Amino acid sequence: MTKSGVYDILRGSFLTDDSAMKNWRIIIFIVGLLLVMIWSAHLADAKVVKIAKLNKIKRELRADNIDTSTRLMRMKLESSVRYKVQKIGLAPSKTPPQKIKVKLKE
Repeated sequence: MTKSGVYDILRGSFLTDDSAMKNWRIIIFIVGLLLVMIWSAHLADAKVVKIAKLNKIKRELRADNIDTSTRLMRMKLESSVRYKVQKIGLAPSKTPPQKIKVKLKE
């Protein structure tokens, strides 16, 4: 490319000469594509941020679930139940339970 060719591009004469309409169409098309690309990138970034936020909430909920499950398991232990019912005067039976059989006459 010659010195005058570079100077013409820097001056913008390719936008004002006889074939400028073809150049403007291409420029507008490229600008449109760039705007779509920028819009798409912003949407992708927003989705990444939303996914990160949802993953954080999921981890917190999973930790709460594990904590609640652990507390429930401790509450269901026989020793824990025995301790709580002793406060109201209940104690385990000294004799084992007996099975009752009912016979119906037909």
